[in-house]
Amino acid sequence: MDGVLVHEGHPVPGADEFVRRLHRSGRRFLVLTNNSIYTPRDLSVRLRAVGLEIPPESIWTSALATARFLDTQRPGGSAYVIGEAGLTTALHEAGYVLTDIDPDYVVLGETRTYSFTQITRAIRLIEAGARFIATNPDPVGPSSEGSLPACGAVAAMITKATGVQPYFVGKPNPMMMRSALRAIEGHSETTAMIGDRMDTDIVSGMEAGLHTILVLTGVTTKDEIERYPFRPSQVADSVADLIDLIDADV
Repeated sequence: MDGVLVHEGHPVPGADEFVRRLHRSGRRFLVLTNNSIYTPRDLSVRLRAVGLEIPPESIWTSALATARFLDTQRPGGSAYVIGEAGLTTALHEAGYVLTDIDPDYVVLGETRTYSFTQITRAIRLIEAGARFIATNPDPVGPSSEGSLPACGAVAAMITKATGVQPYFVGKPNPMMMRSALRAIEGHSETTAMIGDRMDTDIVSGMEAGLHTILVLTGVTTKDEIERYPFRPSQVADSVADLIDLIDADV
């Protein structure tokens, strides 16, 4: 989502037509984000406000991927959660009980108000045997004032205190791509992934066996591509350059 369809709160030029063409084509698609703060319904409304019509069922977050993963591991389990409505709603809908009494998991997500009390409770629960899960490894997030500590940074603090590494579900874990594929009944051989970051989007798409397209409207610049030991399947300036591919028989 960020860096591909929107950039710094504004739609990328051509993104609105790209989305409209996707809808008209009938091709199944999902918009992915590592941000676990918002529910798909919340994100749909926020995208509509900037002119992008994407229904909630076409949005896949690290919170949804985390809930799907935990449901496959321990159905009907319990978790102590640090996060916002996007994560707690996804876990509730997966049948999880949210509790700080002997939970199966400590689940760390994104929030703009990380609490020292909550972090301390998470550390003690992990020391007592709770398994440690985090929605995504991003160390910082953007704000109008500058960088904010994000899930990866807080996870590192908990790891330092407990000696326990979390299992990160979101990108660059290819599991997020595979869970998205299952959600739309897609197949890796006939699916393309469009992203703006070599270190999360492209590597996870590649490891999930997808055709990968790097757009240059976000984090990774053209000059930085050669620094990586892997390459995207193709590079485009923006999604505006990919509109005609939607109708192509590829």
